[in-house]
Amino acid sequence: MARPTLSDNILRAVAEVLGDTGSGLTGSEIARLIAASGLNDPGPITKRERIYTALAERQLADGSPNNVLAFVLRAMDPVRYRGEPGVFEVRRVELNVALAFAGLRLREDGQLEPVPAAATLTEAQQRASKLRAELMRRGVAADVLRFCEPELLEGNYFHAVFEATKSVAQKLRDRTGLTVDGSSLVDAAIGIDGGRTPLLAWNTLVTSNDRNEHQGVVLMMKGTFAYFRNLPAHIPKAFRVVTEQEALELLTIASFLHRRLDAAVSTSPTRLP
Repeated sequence: MARPTLSDNILRAVAEVLGDTGSGLTGSEIARLIAASGLNDPGPITKRERIYTALAERQLADGSPNNVLAFVLRAMDPVRYRGEPGVFEVRRVELNVALAFAGLRLREDGQLEPVPAAATLTEAQQRASKLRAELMRRGVAADVLRFCEPELLEGNYFHAVFEATKSVAQKLRDRTGLTVDGSSLVDAAIGIDGGRTPLLAWNTLVTSNDRNEHQGVVLMMKGTFAYFRNLPAHIPKAFRVVTEQEALELLTIASFLHRRLDAAVSTSPTRLP
């Protein structure tokens, strides 16, 4: 069965993603892809208009989106992004917001698959999960994504943050065998007040600089639990909106704490000098 043509708005959205001034294809890349796809190159105009015009003219001539989609597949061939996986994921997510309205999805292997067409922008954005793509581009710790994957796909930033902080506490318990939670867990696992040696450390704790560095992580972890773990636990979601930007920043902090715990080593229970 012949595939219906893509709407003008979808073509423009695809062109905006691939021809974005800051993050899109370069002019030379566009020229090569247009030639390889058998499209007519409209020449040196803006990148977005160049892609849109080439796609729109070919689809009109064909009465089919096949060559348009072939262009997208060439542009999103994963091999082209072997040194920039984050760029691939960000573009893929943005394209999927537009393609969702045509009942299409670009998979991680760079291939298209049919899906039920999205009816609303919210639905299309939730499917694409822009925030998840940006977290991947930043190289956020895998444990953060693993613990809050369902919430990210739903666009539920409030609980995505909540789950990510729970994952930090769980790793702290897993590394130490402790069963407490919150500030009590931090104090028992990595606290150094009174000259005690923590169960986990990131340096020798011999110099004042060492101890200051360690104490900084202690305070950051306590502040993290106090701010965006305890807060969601005690305030109804309706009264505490977590924006996409705030979630991105908070999940990045959670990633930093995960990496600190991954790098920590177990210590002997002696007192500091």
